[in-house]
Amino acid sequence: MKHAYIFPGQGAQFVGMGKDLYNHNEETKFLFEQANEILGFRITDVMFEGTDEDLKQTKVTQPAIFLHSVILARALGKSFNPHMVAGHSLGEFSALVAAQALRFEDGLQLVAARANAMQAATEIQPSTMAAILGLDDFTVEDICRRVSEVVVPANYNCPGQLVISGSIEGVDKACELLLEAGAKRALKLNVGGAFHSPLMEAAKVALQAAIEATAINKPVCPIYQNIDAKPYTDPEAIKQNLIDQLTGPVRWTQTIQHMIESGATSFTEVGPGNVLQGLVKKINRQVQTAAAAL
Repeated sequence: MKHAYIFPGQGAQFVGMGKDLYNHNEETKFLFEQANEILGFRITDVMFEGTDEDLKQTKVTQPAIFLHSVILARALGKSFNPHMVAGHSLGEFSALVAAQALRFEDGLQLVAARANAMQAATEIQPSTMAAILGLDDFTVEDICRRVSEVVVPANYNCPGQLVISGSIEGVDKACELLLEAGAKRALKLNVGGAFHSPLMEAAKVALQAAIEATAINKPVCPIYQNIDAKPYTDPEAIKQNLIDQLTGPVRWTQTIQHMIESGATSFTEVGPGNVLQGLVKKINRQVQTAAAAL
């Protein structure tokens, strides 16, 4: 029996997130204040008392979710004892800090750089994402290949739920064809750009130097990375996978399946919300899921 810890990505945020953690003890308060200093603005004010719109900005959302996740993992103390970890998109950085492969400060700086690079990439070309419900992965992949504009599978969230990403024209055309092919729904997402698609190439180039210059140590347990859903402990391989993740898909369904094949029988979500618990249950109803709590 093995225990896996999983870390959420963008979309899990909510106003008021992290306030209980801030007030938990002096160490957690110090980490939040250290983050305010590193980022150059009081992200805690936005997290605790900002508006939904303020919190939705990529440059705020990503560090906010990262902070909530890694500080909660730290607050769990000795009870945080993972056999394996994984993170959905941004959550991969949280997982690496929690597994002691990345220093807190370095992780936060990389997340801030990633968020800014992704925000800038969205301004180069109008782009979007859409959730496709009720179709198998092969059909979605095949239809995306047939569309001449840029559109690719981006998030393999669970069976019957695959998010596509690309230019507005590409996503619109793919949605039309996917509905004709039998998709139950094709929901355009309220996101700033085409994450995990070739349209993030500028962000990938901008972030590559920062990742390569950052020290990554061997984690205390394997991290299952988004790009191919396989476990890694080698720092150089982890770095390359983090770079490739920006333009590559999040293979979450395959990640959870591989973790279960490696012996994971329970999954604890560390961070705001419970989105990942729901996805895990849709992938395999036999495993236990829970939310980390103080």
